[in-house]
Amino acid sequence: MTDDIQDSVPSRQRRRFPGISSRAYEHPADRSALVALRKLSGFDTVFKALSGLLPERSLRLLFLSDSVRVSDAQFAHLNAMLRDACYILDLEKVPPMYVTQDPKPNAMCIGLDEPIIVVTTGLVELLDEEEMRAVVGHEVGHALSGHSVYRTILLFLTNLALKIAWIPLGNVAVMAIVTALREWFRKSELSADRAGLLVGQDLQASMRGLMKIAGGNHLHEMNVDAFLEQAEEYEAAGDLRDSVLKILNVLPRSHPFTTVRAAELKKWAASRDYQRLMDGHYPRREEDKDTSVSDSFRESAASYAETVRTSKDPLMKLVGDIAGGTADLGGKLYGKFTGAGSASSRTSDRPTDGRPGDGANGGPKDRPSGPAADGDGPRDEPGRDG
Repeated sequence: MTDDIQDSVPSRQRRRFPGISSRAYEHPADRSALVALRKLSGFDTVFKALSGLLPERSLRLLFLSDSVRVSDAQFAHLNAMLRDACYILDLEKVPPMYVTQDPKPNAMCIGLDEPIIVVTTGLVELLDEEEMRAVVGHEVGHALSGHSVYRTILLFLTNLALKIAWIPLGNVAVMAIVTALREWFRKSELSADRAGLLVGQDLQASMRGLMKIAGGNHLHEMNVDAFLEQAEEYEAAGDLRDSVLKILNVLPRSHPFTTVRAAELKKWAASRDYQRLMDGHYPRREEDKDTSVSDSFRESAASYAETVRTSKDPLMKLVGDIAGGTADLGGKLYGKFTGAGSASSRTSDRPTDGRPGDGANGGPKDRPSGPAADGDGPRDEPGRDG
């Protein structure tokens, strides 16, 4: 299905973005990697050569033979959504889309030569029309950014790692590449979530879709605000041990955690960049060739620095403190790992039994009276703002 979409129109009135570059919605870390790869001489040639080794043709034949291809005659409502999404993001050709039998809600965009979109029956049955529209826009965003190429390679390398797991060094080398690709791909998912919002132009529908993917089709039992509060609690809770566990939990995943995706999307929807985009001010595809790799990397570095600066995660706070030259780093590390906070610093100058005769020189210490002086007054609750 490679029909021209110039004569297609959305099923309801939404803003269109003629000539939009994928850079307009890509997460800075995703964008810097893509800009660098696009500028890399011989990149296309290498991946064309790789296409002979990857099972892409086999996958296409598999979906063609054992799934249902979306068209005017089959899953017509999905076909209309797909055309709408391509029209809004000005994607020149409508990629083939398949529905495959699988109770697990999922969708993907794969392919080296041309992207194909696959959605599972579990996802189709789970989401309503507007929620599904955001998902279709998400996958079209992957296609516009060229993510399908790297997703296909990631799938191939993951399978390869399983096959050569018995070769210690070979497996370590492949898994190192897989880990790096997964980190990039998690950022690309944030980019595609933004594309889904541009297509659906309904933030609540995007939020509901993510919430249903996490908790199933029990919308009357769930609340978007409470769901987003989980993301805040997840980020701020615990000490450094919990921060390490978070990293270990996310490493094998190709997608960020669902609450994190929802929080990131809401933050972007409230940003000035999103408003400017909706007002028609965005980079055009024709300008992609003039994009500076160094500028893209600076934007990526600035994004990570901002994440560290504003994060409530204990490890990110510590990284920010180190970057800022915080004193007594050893004590801070110990306090974070043990959950003791700065208890040692609070008690180092206090008398051992609370009496005024235990100063360093044996004499009374000049101290104001009252509970606040003893460090027992009201303190900010850990993990809360302020």
